Amino acid sequence: MDNAAPHQQLDQMITGYWVSQAIYAAAKFDVAEHLSDGPRSIDDLAAATLTNPDALYRLLRALASIGIFAEGQSRQFSLTPLAEPLRSGVPGSKRAMALMAGDEQFRAWTEIEYSIRTGNMAFEKVYGKPIFEYLGEHPEKAQIFDAAMTGIHGRESDAITAAYDFSEFGVLADLGGGNGTLISSVLQEHPSMRGMLFDLPHVVERAHANVEALGVKDRCELIGGNFFESVPEGADAYMMRHIIHDWDDEKSLSILHNCHQALATGAKLLVVESVIPEGNEPFGGKFLDLVMLLIPGGKERTEQEYRELFSQAGFELTRVVPTSTEVSVIEAVAL
Repeated sequence: MDNAAPHQQLDQMITGYWVSQAIYAAAKFDVAEHLSDGPRSIDDLAAATLTNPDALYRLLRALASIGIFAEGQSRQFSLTPLAEPLRSGVPGSKRAMALMAGDEQFRAWTEIEYSIRTGNMAFEKVYGKPIFEYLGEHPEKAQIFDAAMTGIHGRESDAITAAYDFSEFGVLADLGGGNGTLISSVLQEHPSMRGMLFDLPHVVERAHANVEALGVKDRCELIGGNFFESVPEGADAYMMRHIIHDWDDEKSLSILHNCHQALATGAKLLVVESVIPEGNEPFGGKFLDLVMLLIPGGKERTEQEYRELFSQAGFELTRVVPTSTEVSVIEAVAL
């Protein structure tokens, strides 16, 4: 694509949703899982996926042309390295992400004009309610969301524990910690540490099995609640990964004020987010910022914007610790 003329590059960008929606369809019909034991004919695949053989063939032929699946003799298809992560349960699985991005999120993106014109959430326009309320009412979608977040942010956990020294903390609270993947990673690295996983009650309920499977249930207290109302006391550090970016400044300040009330003297606030750099260089967080606009109604921020936001809530930003991924650990202390 880099060698193409500008108009050709733009052609590929404009039609990018052709690829993403084709991947969504393959994920929806679980094609990769049906190929896990080896190549299968298109007729066999169509029978297994309850699809039209000719239509399925055309889908897989298109995806094979960009390296997702491979077509062999007699219209047989097999997995490729790019197709393997479309299976569920494999390391680095992206199937849930493909399902989430191709369904609710794609429908929200069709209303981008509305969001740009008004500054309001396209998701709420499409579904009649904010995303987290919607997920609370649709457990099957919430499970996909949890799995998608693990697929998207899974590699961040190791990067965060490698970049930031958590050893000074005896008790670490993970606010809005979802299924407990991050707090569990930190606790695994620090056997003497205890943890708190704090999230909405229905989210915490879903997290029990994951925390137990990761072997830290005896050192991690799971607490249901709402960080817009209060935050549990008793931790040496309060961590939030991809939480503040979900909310506008007013709602973010509400969360941060509650954190400030809960913090003991000397405790730290750790916000894990993409920090938008200056200039025109590519940075995934700049497009993630559009996702925040359209779907939860939040925003990605620059270091200066975080500094100002923290100051309004009674915190001083002390340092930004980059990781090997796009996220950084933004450290603050209470003033």
